[in-house]
Amino acid sequence: MSAPEPRDAVVVDASAVLPAPDGEGVLGRSYRALSIGIVSVVLLIAFEATAVGTAMPVAARELDGVSLYAFAFSGYFTTSLFGMVLAGQWSDRDGPLGSLTAGIAAFAAGLLLSGTAGTMWLFILGRAVQGLGGGLVIVALYVVVGRAYPGRLRPAIMAAFAACWVIPSIVGPLASGAVTEHLGWRWVFVGIPVLVVFPLALALPQIRRRAGRPAGGVVAAPFDAHRIRLALGISLGAALLQYAAQDLRGLSLVPAVAGAALLVPAALGLLPRGTYRAARGLPSVVLLRGVAAGSFIAAESFVPLMLVTQRGLSPTLAGFSLAAGGGTWALGSFVQARSPLEPYRERLMTLGMVLVAAAIAAAPSVLIDAVPVWTVAVAWAFGCFGMGLVISSSSVLLLHLSAPEEAGANSAALQISDGLSNVVLLSAGGAAFAALGGGTVTDTATTASGSRPAAFAAVFLPMAAVALVGAWVTTRLRER
Repeated sequence: MSAPEPRDAVVVDASAVLPAPDGEGVLGRSYRALSIGIVSVVLLIAFEATAVGTAMPVAARELDGVSLYAFAFSGYFTTSLFGMVLAGQWSDRDGPLGSLTAGIAAFAAGLLLSGTAGTMWLFILGRAVQGLGGGLVIVALYVVVGRAYPGRLRPAIMAAFAACWVIPSIVGPLASGAVTEHLGWRWVFVGIPVLVVFPLALALPQIRRRAGRPAGGVVAAPFDAHRIRLALGISLGAALLQYAAQDLRGLSLVPAVAGAALLVPAALGLLPRGTYRAARGLPSVVLLRGVAAGSFIAAESFVPLMLVTQRGLSPTLAGFSLAAGGGTWALGSFVQARSPLEPYRERLMTLGMVLVAAAIAAAPSVLIDAVPVWTVAVAWAFGCFGMGLVISSSSVLLLHLSAPEEAGANSAALQISDGLSNVVLLSAGGAAFAALGGGTVTDTATTASGSRPAAFAAVFLPMAAVALVGAWVTTRLRER
């Protein structure tokens, strides 16, 4: 789960939806090819996220880049921020087809670049290219669902997206761990792009037919150059902050200040007014998405590394500790979609954030040898259930609070909040990890340099506190 994931969908423009026979489902004749195609794309993204997370500790160690471990994740999110803004404008102007195909091509190219990298910085560059593609793909997928499906079918597609994470969460770590141990970590990266051919061939003709034109069938205005500049500013600012966080010297204040000067005004320009102060309604929905995703992903990124270096687990077992989370995430998404629970949606989201905070706080307990390693698996299963409640509900609330002509921009804002918080919190966690000697950990906890429990605690406990802030934000989701 190393990336912003399309586990749910956002409605874009009902006027663009082609009519379909009443009662026909997402696998009916009118939608079968499109549904299988886009769900396969999500399945591929899910498998990549779980597989790469398992292989990452070995890749970082072999490339002598454990000190840059957080960069391998946050570099993805940095470029995805620009991709999201570009995809939103591209899709509104010309339809989602171009953004989706370009995004998948960049995603595959980034995987190949990382898989053939000889240094950690080249590996990170590949992750950045992959992130650009991921940003283009995720917003385009949301637009496809919003335009191609009537309102009665969108909850079913959202549930299918969530279900796509169940099998990869179980099979992905096992397959990735086995490949990493027997063939090498590079095959985890270079083997995935081949799988993209089938879903593209199946889905693209249907996307062209059902969602390939601009909203309402009208050619939109040219790209908003101001928003593109803001997107560049937010990406460049995030990159400078990451660099400063990984190089803890006095001179790092220069890129840190420059990064903040670029990132803060760009974020304020791209997110709904009042997001930073949790204004009621849409701004708090967007803020909550970032707080939930950022705290959870930043913590989850360090779980395999902690288990490999501190408890001596193999990459397979370390990755498998997160496997149950795919099923409980899907279960949480299913629960929040039940009609009888609709009046209690905000309470469900509060419960979800409390579960996320508890899971993150419980994870570093395995740094104590007396605590069983399976504690992480149990805690993460509960945390993922909470994320299923929160992430899917945030898209539902965005739907209720967005006018059709604003849903595209609001969808991009939701994903920007998601990606930006991942960058900022991963950078903060990586800085704390490096400052306390985390960059010197080795592949087992038996060596003197391999024992750095304080470095891991400095990542998990602050992220648990951030998740608790998210529990408060859930009280401000509805307008008075």
